[in-house]
Amino acid sequence: MSSHDLDSFEDLTDLDEDYVVPAKTTKRKKQALEQSLLPRRQRRKAALSATPDSPGSSISSPPDASQQQQSSQGPRHSSPKPRARPGNRGPRGISADDIYKAVSSGKAAIVVVVDEWMDSYKQSRETGLLVLINFIVQSCGCKGEVSRDMLDSMPNADIIATLTGQFDMDSATYPLSTTGLLLKKIKAGLFEFTRILVRSCGSRVIYDEYLFPSVLSLLTGLTDSQVRAFRHTSTLLAIKIMSGMLEIAVTVSFQLHPIQRHYDKENSKQTDERDSERLEDLRAGIRELQEKKEELLSMINTAFRGIFVHRYRDKLMEIRAACMEELGVWIKTDPENFLNDGYIKYLGWMIHDKQSLVRLKCVRSLQALYQEEEFIGRLELFTSRFKERLVNMVMDVDPEVAVETVKLLLLIHRGMEEGLSEKECAHIYPLVYTSSRTLASAGGLFLYKKLKSLIDSEKQSGNIMDFFQILISFHIQSEFHNHGTYLVDSLWDVAGSELKDWETMTTLLQQEAGLMDEEEGALIELMMCVIQQAAEAKPPVGRVSAKKALNMKEKKTQEQDRRRITNHFIPLLPQLLTKYSADAGKVKLLLQAPLYFNLAMYSSVNRMNKHLDQLLSQICEIVEKHTDTAVLEACGRLFSVLCSDRYAFSSRARLAFSQLVDSLTECFSTYFNDLLQDTADVYSAATALKRIAVLSSARDLTAWRLFDSCIHLLESRMDSRDLDELIVSALRCSALHLMWTNKNVQHSAPTEEELRCLSKEVGSFCDICQGCLCVDQAEIRDEAFQLLCDLLCFYSSNHVRTDSTLQSLYYLPNDFLRTELANFLMDYIFSDSYIVATEDEHEEEIALLQKKRLQLAGYCRLVLVGVLDYEAATDVFKHYHMYFRDFGDIIKGTIIKLRDVGQEMCAKILCLSMQQLFSVMLMEEDVSRQDISKIRDLARMFAQSFGADLTRARRPLLALHMDGIEFAFRVQQEGEEESHPNVAFLDILSEFSLKLPEQEQTQLSTFLKARCPDAALSWPAVKMYRCFLEGRASARPRLESAGSVGAVPPQSAQAAKRRKTTAQESSSSTVESSWLESSKLPSNLSTPVITSTVQKHPATQPGPREDVILESDVGSNLTESEDEFSSGSQMRKVNLSRRLHSSFGQQSSTLDPKELNTHLTLLSLIEDDAAEQEVDEYESDSSYTLPSTRHSTSVMDELFDSSPVHI
Repeated sequence: MSSHDLDSFEDLTDLDEDYVVPAKTTKRKKQALEQSLLPRRQRRKAALSATPDSPGSSISSPPDASQQQQSSQGPRHSSPKPRARPGNRGPRGISADDIYKAVSSGKAAIVVVVDEWMDSYKQSRETGLLVLINFIVQSCGCKGEVSRDMLDSMPNADIIATLTGQFDMDSATYPLSTTGLLLKKIKAGLFEFTRILVRSCGSRVIYDEYLFPSVLSLLTGLTDSQVRAFRHTSTLLAIKIMSGMLEIAVTVSFQLHPIQRHYDKENSKQTDERDSERLEDLRAGIRELQEKKEELLSMINTAFRGIFVHRYRDKLMEIRAACMEELGVWIKTDPENFLNDGYIKYLGWMIHDKQSLVRLKCVRSLQALYQEEEFIGRLELFTSRFKERLVNMVMDVDPEVAVETVKLLLLIHRGMEEGLSEKECAHIYPLVYTSSRTLASAGGLFLYKKLKSLIDSEKQSGNIMDFFQILISFHIQSEFHNHGTYLVDSLWDVAGSELKDWETMTTLLQQEAGLMDEEEGALIELMMCVIQQAAEAKPPVGRVSAKKALNMKEKKTQEQDRRRITNHFIPLLPQLLTKYSADAGKVKLLLQAPLYFNLAMYSSVNRMNKHLDQLLSQICEIVEKHTDTAVLEACGRLFSVLCSDRYAFSSRARLAFSQLVDSLTECFSTYFNDLLQDTADVYSAATALKRIAVLSSARDLTAWRLFDSCIHLLESRMDSRDLDELIVSALRCSALHLMWTNKNVQHSAPTEEELRCLSKEVGSFCDICQGCLCVDQAEIRDEAFQLLCDLLCFYSSNHVRTDSTLQSLYYLPNDFLRTELANFLMDYIFSDSYIVATEDEHEEEIALLQKKRLQLAGYCRLVLVGVLDYEAATDVFKHYHMYFRDFGDIIKGTIIKLRDVGQEMCAKILCLSMQQLFSVMLMEEDVSRQDISKIRDLARMFAQSFGADLTRARRPLLALHMDGIEFAFRVQQEGEEESHPNVAFLDILSEFSLKLPEQEQTQLSTFLKARCPDAALSWPAVKMYRCFLEGRASARPRLESAGSVGAVPPQSAQAAKRRKTTAQESSSSTVESSWLESSKLPSNLSTPVITSTVQKHPATQPGPREDVILESDVGSNLTESEDEFSSGSQMRKVNLSRRLHSSFGQQSSTLDPKELNTHLTLLSLIEDDAAEQEVDEYESDSSYTLPSTRHSTSVMDELFDSSPVHI
């Protein structure tokens, strides 16, 4: 090969040209054998029999041509039994079938069969080539074969055309189209065979200018075939052959270096000292090795131009991914020839691919390059060109791609001098707060390395205090400061030892002039998160870990950490509470620490008793000093734990709690008489009553008998309309008194007089709460509604039916109270006007949404436990579609629970909800067809709630349809112009017809004819509904004419939300009386928890799937054009409004993606960007998703199965 040809390999010309390797048309001549070798068939058979062949996973070759007609008439099996082919066997017995069986058997059989094939090839090159070609054809899944005459007389294009005609067009399966372990085994066998074959030919056969040029020429033609199986299999074999040849070329280069060194040394001697004979031998050796290297590089260059350049843009995702993976291998194997912009640019282009698998292979190939320090300097141009795209890929829709990209960026940042700027690092930092733990851990690794680099750059030897100070700075200046637990979990795997350094954290907190006030708060928050993580050893809510349970080593570590936490913080916690006793935020966090202690150590170690007394004293002082609800609730929870009977020191804790309540009760009693006369200090009395009310949720305070005082106070305030903060505390204290009393009477033997007195107290409290539901103060109104829901659940039939003596405690609200509850639901829950007007106050908006969710959950509990009629659920169900984003999980959970009570009853209630909406729509004057579509959307969501088990849903659906038909043909009162205005309800009812079995459709069709007047059978709505029932249409018929809706006045957009009911309306129910029976659902219900301000929206990435093996749009369209890659990332912007200060430099608050324009025919990355064409980029709407518990199963379980108070 000339030097000009070698230079053309390094500096490629237009790589996008339609290069085709010329097919050989001359007949291949035989060559005489120099030696004959003994057959090795016995050894091959032994290897095949020794290899285990598991059933169901073996790979068999396709049937021969004689079976083609028979196979094409029936279903084609993926692994049919092969038959021996007479023209497919060498002179010593090796055949393509033998090779295929060996490839599917294992590595031992592959080595033997390659040795035998080598013997066959040495005896007859043409026969050995024919066997190898037929093996390739069989590996593609083709039932045809190449004969000796075809090989000698036909060019490759005609051979491929003949094989294409023999392919089974009715089947889209071929060996590489399988999935799972079978695919892994097939690919491993093919790749191992290719590797061993090329290595076995590396000494002589590879240079014979016959075998590999012929094989590569055929593979080049197959890669351009219209048949996907040919294209896929031949591309993988070709690139693996190229990899093997490249390894041999590198080996030849290594052999050339010492010979060249010896030649230079010998040639440098004086003329009279040179050994001319040795010099000539060295020169001949160098010339021979150079010729071998040039020949190998020539074949590799030809295959690269003819195969890779076209197939790296193939329509099939697997082909593109394989090309990118193998390109990374080539660059790393032979950096001398491949580590340049002409080859690396393909990796940069394909990171824009639409399929995540291709992007993943590109990123992993780049990781292997950036791990080599000697490659860094030659990757600078590539880095500058594609770094922006890589930074955007941390938000990839595929978490695995995003994780690998973060690892790649970490290599770039640590390996290159410039690395990543602070603006670019700002895009990676928020990953520590994402819901995916794998991605969050990768982001935590990046953040940890960044923090350590900052410490090392500022000081020669950084200590742990510097680490905490920089971590605190990051936590404060990132706008995700309310999610410290997710930050700790992200750093746990890489920085767990540093985070568990309790001594350093408490030392920083005890320093007088150490940290600023904001920094102390951040450190306390992180410290509490670390304590929780170490004690519980589980990820935070909303972030799921791949590990289900802890192993023995992890459990031992958890116990050790908990013991260390207890020993360290028991003596220090009272000191920290004393220091920060005036700061509500810090005290609230510090009071959480004892919940993770091994509290038994307080009584097991004598010296710990004084620390317990100090802790109890500090808790009492905090209660007397603070009025913040969160701080008081933290004190109540801690008192509840310390007073538990399982601890020996509980009597001391109960004594301290009693003394605290005595002082608070005395303070309230002092001002009580003056409060009734409106002459007392309202603030002092209100704060004392608020503390008592909060503590009542943790411990039983019925012994102090505060109920009568609170009721008198409420009656006095409501009569005088003096609505202040005392009302809320008095309501809560009274309700909790009744709840604790209910629990106490169930474990005692109360007299009838006591039960009557208790029932009277419940009635008087409910009357007061009913009056509070109508006041203007939102705080009083919301508290009254929530307490009513909780109290009515406690005194429901489910809660008191366990003992016959307690039946008198069963309390049902009167009709007026039910009306007020329903009105509250419509006016303040399903109302947009209740949302904060200022959008900037995001936290307040989330708090309001959480409050509305709690209220809706309380109302649903009343329905489920039988306090309200089941038909009252229609007020909730009819908002399922409109308010699905905020309340969809609660409403769906209510439907599921109600279906457990009675399936047919639940179906009728769903139908009743739609009937109510339809009736409201008919009463509107300004109507449009769009309004009825809203009810149809609601019906579609109801239909989905029945699930996929049609057998179970058969009877409920039948009941729903019958109720709907009755409603549709209900005759109006006399004087109405239209006798059947509800007939269009059948259009809504048709949404449920697709789930009906055939038998029920026939029954409903008969029922419809019986209820429908004869004249109405020709009405469009009736005809369409009958069409659905009789199964005459596969798609939904649409009535486009105006006359089809003439009889149906649509619903107005301003439909009334509030259903004003009266006692008479409530008593008249369309629901069966059996529906009103008490349910057996648990009544101890709790409130849902929301821990995140962001709701997760899963991103979908649709992509076309090829289902046929012969593509009609191939040829020039086999490869994706440049326009099929999108330019300009559609990534969602990341907002970091708070910038990190000098330790992190300037960081951008938003991420503005820029277009990354490339052209597939450029030879380098330094061409003028103005001439580049846009490259299509995959669409992505992914973003950083914070963990959320809004729709989680655990939250719904708490919502419907837990107690509303801590009793």
